[in-house]
Amino acid sequence: MKVTYDSEVDVLRILFRDAPVEESDEDKPGLLEAVVSTAPCVAGIRLKHLICGAMLFLALALQAGDYAVNISSLIDPSKLATLRERGANPRIQKCVYWLVEAEQAGLKPKSVVHEAVSQAGYKSQAATLTEQSLLRNLDIAAKLGCLDAEGLAKMRRGDSPTVRKGSYAGQPASVDHIIPLAVAPELDCVIANLELLPLHLNESKNAKVGSRQRSLAKKLRKAGLLSAEGLKAVEKGT
Repeated sequence: MKVTYDSEVDVLRILFRDAPVEESDEDKPGLLEAVVSTAPCVAGIRLKHLICGAMLFLALALQAGDYAVNISSLIDPSKLATLRERGANPRIQKCVYWLVEAEQAGLKPKSVVHEAVSQAGYKSQAATLTEQSLLRNLDIAAKLGCLDAEGLAKMRRGDSPTVRKGSYAGQPASVDHIIPLAVAPELDCVIANLELLPLHLNESKNAKVGSRQRSLAKKLRKAGLLSAEGLKAVEKGT
């Protein structure tokens, strides 16, 4: 975001992002810019400062909303329900990309995620679990060293970035089903069940169920994201 004030004409110009605006999964050209005139400020410089401060606050709020719209479209439950098997996996990559963009613009990822989840219609425990998942994936991507320019370019397209840090460096950072797809197919496109993981670790998991999977299954059940039958299947898993 770039903010400039022209004292000669008494105009505050706010450039939100000098990049294409994306309102959904697709790329759309566009530019967001707001021009605000303080001109009939007759109460002096103090009033101008107040107006400028208010407009800056509004600009940040609008910018946060811009990123939240992109993410909410990716995690919308009604859209997730129409996807093919593993169709939500690229959306995790895209969500991380947009959170990085928001953070680089000076916004708090937690606030952007909260707004996105709210816009997507998640409520109560389902909202909490979804928010936690998105923020956890952002943290994982950072720790794996996936957030370089090349990695972000791949994630924007929904592709797997390359792990740059740690013992799994060089491998793709794939999207894993925390509770295995073979155990609970209904969780295939549930955001709270998806997590970035180096490909080797992902492949070595197979359909194993441990304490983490059982604990998450209980939370998902309480949140209405997993059926009673699905919970039983996880509890029976080995």
